[in-house]
Amino acid sequence: MKRLEELLAGYQSVVLGTLGSNGYPFSSYAPFYYDGELLYIFISDMATHTKNIQTTPRASTLFIEDESKSENIFARKRISLQCDVTSVSKDEERFQTVMKQFQHKFDAPLVTMLMGLKDFNLYALKPLYGEATFGFGEAYHIGGEKMNELVTRSGENGHKR
Repeated sequence: MKRLEELLAGYQSVVLGTLGSNGYPFSSYAPFYYDGELLYIFISDMATHTKNIQTTPRASTLFIEDESKSENIFARKRISLQCDVTSVSKDEERFQTVMKQFQHKFDAPLVTMLMGLKDFNLYALKPLYGEATFGFGEAYHIGGEKMNELVTRSGENGHKR
């Protein structure tokens, strides 16, 4: 059975769903890094999704197969995770470790420049529950000790919040 890390390897960005102060959901996207347990996004305080997660520290994430690569528009491969969000301080050792991974994964000079901006901050998204669908009848829950494994669905809802 594949692990979440393998499934996310082909993605560079994640679609984010956050909750606005008006009570309505807001969709956007951000580049991400996944360490096998947590998703990290490095985003500007000026962005609406940042303001939303600072107020309500939860996010929904969606990784979805490109339409042009899907044989059936109704059966696009996708992974959805519901996450708690925490800020990672620039003073934490973890900040430097994760940002080195961002530099490795993306354009290093651009990431270095963004790191110098005061309004860009790092956030950690911890998956609480989720699901993955790879076609008709091929759906899984995301589970395991670190919420990074596919688990066969047994018909129930999958989230216990």
